[in-house]
Amino acid sequence: MNEQIWKHRRPLAALQRALASGTLRLGFIGGSITDARGRNNWPEPVIAWFAEHYPQVRLFVENAAIGATGSELAVFRAEHDLIQRKCDLVFVDYSVNDGDEPSEKRMRTREGLLRKLLKDGTRDVVVVHTFRQPFYRDMIEGNMPASIADFETLAEYYGVGSVWMSLYALEEVKKGRMRWEEWLPDGLHPTERGSLSYGQSVIAFLEKELQTDLEQAGQEDAYVLPEPLNASHWERAYQLSWSDVKTEGPWVIRRWPHLEWIDQALETAAVGARLSFSFVGRGLSLGFDFGKNSSEIRYRLDGGEWVTSVRERPDWCGNDGWFRSYLVADDMDPGTHHFEMEVVHGDTPDCRGTNCRIGLIGIIA
Repeated sequence: MNEQIWKHRRPLAALQRALASGTLRLGFIGGSITDARGRNNWPEPVIAWFAEHYPQVRLFVENAAIGATGSELAVFRAEHDLIQRKCDLVFVDYSVNDGDEPSEKRMRTREGLLRKLLKDGTRDVVVVHTFRQPFYRDMIEGNMPASIADFETLAEYYGVGSVWMSLYALEEVKKGRMRWEEWLPDGLHPTERGSLSYGQSVIAFLEKELQTDLEQAGQEDAYVLPEPLNASHWERAYQLSWSDVKTEGPWVIRRWPHLEWIDQALETAAVGARLSFSFVGRGLSLGFDFGKNSSEIRYRLDGGEWVTSVRERPDWCGNDGWFRSYLVADDMDPGTHHFEMEVVHGDTPDCRGTNCRIGLIGIIA
């Protein structure tokens, strides 16, 4: 048994209390590998395992994972999509989708997310690690990819359990139990067989956790959130209200029917339409319903130089439907700042429209 796969750090007290109460709320947040919309990803066998082994428990599932999103967006969504829904156990999957972010940035966003979830001590958190092809060389040589290692640093510090699901699956391939193409035909997204492997690794983790006697383990005391590792963590990040935004031009606020994770969107398709707002904090992140028909934006902070966004539109990107975050700034002096923005065409072959659809305005405090 590879001990690197399962890290049991602090017993899952909230999970055990929920099972004893007869009501369990499971939460999931991550990228496409965890997204519920395909109905065949790894959360499904885990959910089925709970339903089979605890038939007397009323089971609620809050799967808040969104494909092609990272922990930057998750920090702003955690309150609405997981915490307010009173999840007892939350699985977090961002080792893959944060893989291209600088280590410093992903450590800030991930720590902020973990601190939000753990803050009141009413829920358990388990970090899971999936696979992308750039991880292969490290893993086949017995090393830990940097994105996973960063997450493990946080998990160890906060006493959060973790499951290296992709290492479990790789072990299955090496033992001849599963072919590579049954696991990852595109090097990233598992088939149903690969998702079952991921789910089985989590089930094995849960089976061992649920053997723990909390009283004997001395885990009945309330969880105390430790001091942060990184002083620039994003725990205090919040969403700005639409009422704080001033607009010029034909903007509308719509209840958003096209992407279920966006409640309302501030929308225009008019080149030259502008908006502005003031906020208190040290940084700003915008969330868009984005695609090939989306505009670019021209913006400035505190009356400084104008900056024009240049966002890649990969081949897999549709005309819209990608809840995409855009980090404007993170390291400003804390205080009151002013943001101005104008809608522009991207003036590139892959920019085929001028739709500007803002799903959230995130303030880093």
